[in-house]
Amino acid sequence: MNTPLIQLQPSDQYNQDLESNVHPQHWTNPTPTKPYQLVVIGAGTAGLVTAAGAAGLGARVALVERELMGGDCLNVGCVPSKGVIRAARVAAAVRDAEPFGVNVPEGSAVDFGKAMQRMRRLRAEISPNDSAQRFSEMGIDVYFGKGAFIDDSTLGVTASDGSVVELKYKKAVIASGARAAAPPIPGLDSVSYLTNENLFSSTELPKRFGVIGSGPIGSEMAQTFARFGSEVFLFERSEKLLPREDPDAAKVVQKHFEKDGIQMLFGAKDLKVSPAEGGAICVQMVQEGTPREVVVDQLLVAVGRAPNTDSLNLEAVDVKYDRSGVDVDDFLQTSNPRIFAAGDICSQYKFTHAADFQARIVIQNALFAVGPFGKKRASGLTIPWATYTSPEVAHVGLYEHDAKNEGIEIDTYTQHFSDVDRAILEGQQDGFVKVHTRRGTDKIIGATIVAENAGDMISEITLAMTAGLGLSKIGSTIHPYPTQAEAIRKLGDQYSRTRLTAFSKKILDLLRRMNVGN
Repeated sequence: MNTPLIQLQPSDQYNQDLESNVHPQHWTNPTPTKPYQLVVIGAGTAGLVTAAGAAGLGARVALVERELMGGDCLNVGCVPSKGVIRAARVAAAVRDAEPFGVNVPEGSAVDFGKAMQRMRRLRAEISPNDSAQRFSEMGIDVYFGKGAFIDDSTLGVTASDGSVVELKYKKAVIASGARAAAPPIPGLDSVSYLTNENLFSSTELPKRFGVIGSGPIGSEMAQTFARFGSEVFLFERSEKLLPREDPDAAKVVQKHFEKDGIQMLFGAKDLKVSPAEGGAICVQMVQEGTPREVVVDQLLVAVGRAPNTDSLNLEAVDVKYDRSGVDVDDFLQTSNPRIFAAGDICSQYKFTHAADFQARIVIQNALFAVGPFGKKRASGLTIPWATYTSPEVAHVGLYEHDAKNEGIEIDTYTQHFSDVDRAILEGQQDGFVKVHTRRGTDKIIGATIVAENAGDMISEITLAMTAGLGLSKIGSTIHPYPTQAEAIRKLGDQYSRTRLTAFSKKILDLLRRMNVGN
């Protein structure tokens, strides 16, 4: 089944500029003159990094994209979402300005159209980095069209005019990503609903906004639209917000969602959707055994992803795949040893930064490893992630329940921001840094941060884990005062205090008396 292509709306100057970079209307596909050493299918993050890295190291590379270069991240994911989240944070700062001595005149309001226009402008300004022109100038042959394997050394590319060009290759990389795929909710097909693929084309703020799913996308957009002024209903099947995150972290974010006026409907089961009067949408559910219905003007479905394996003709090259994506081993090699995969198409970690580093592994293993020598493993990556609510939630490594499931005994150290001077001065006391170490040691095996800039702060702990640095090293590293990152340093102090045994106290007492007497 062929999936519809993403449409950039509205067709203003910014989206036209974006399209001219990531899918130029009058682009002429090259004519291959000899076999490629590497053919990359998909120009999202994994594909772009693979193509650029391989070409930069001397390989002859073809890059094939059927939709928009830059993938979800640039066009309908990380970039546009952070653009509108920033606008919503400004709106919240204005709303909450009075305690800081800043009086905001009555009648201040969000201009939704202008906020979305800003997002489109910034997205267009960023887009040259992922443009066809830039990658062509790198020496990469860029093809627009649908790629499908013909045999073990040939990929066919069908352009929009129906013409087909055959690319001969030595190695291939599948980096075709994933797409929004709504779950089978009864009645959903009878209404016009949103996913991340068309949400950022919105030009009018819905009065009543429904969101199905309180994972990262659902939570971020629920809070954003609430701060813009929508009445937001967040439908979540489980009993808590951000169901995959640390429960204490989810509670902190939930407190802020309550302040933002979001109506969180936990335990919402047996969802059904139907058209309502005036073009509205009726969402029916069962909550604690009681039927209930909510009418909204727009509905965002923020659950469900499907890999872009359709039309690749993977059967022709014996590449195994299923509903979750392409099967790969720890070297990101598929069941066909000449074909690799990277990014959302094959990974449980569907993050831009994870795709970036998987692409680097593919370059090494596809082009520079000799037999088993020089190969890199995906399991060697330490991958953090963040949810950009206010406050943000960032995590790396194991959760407490992961450690329990794996039979790993841990010690947990927690520093609340209510005891961090900079957080107090910023009015951002809600949140914490929680670090899990292997029992009796300072070896970090996981961490969660809840803070306004948790996504930035988690990198210090990720670096420590990658470099094998323990909490005591962090504790002995000077952090500027006052900063919120001091919370991480304070955890090092917490660990050091646990090392103060009765024997070490006696030694310290002895040394003190030797120097200054009793």
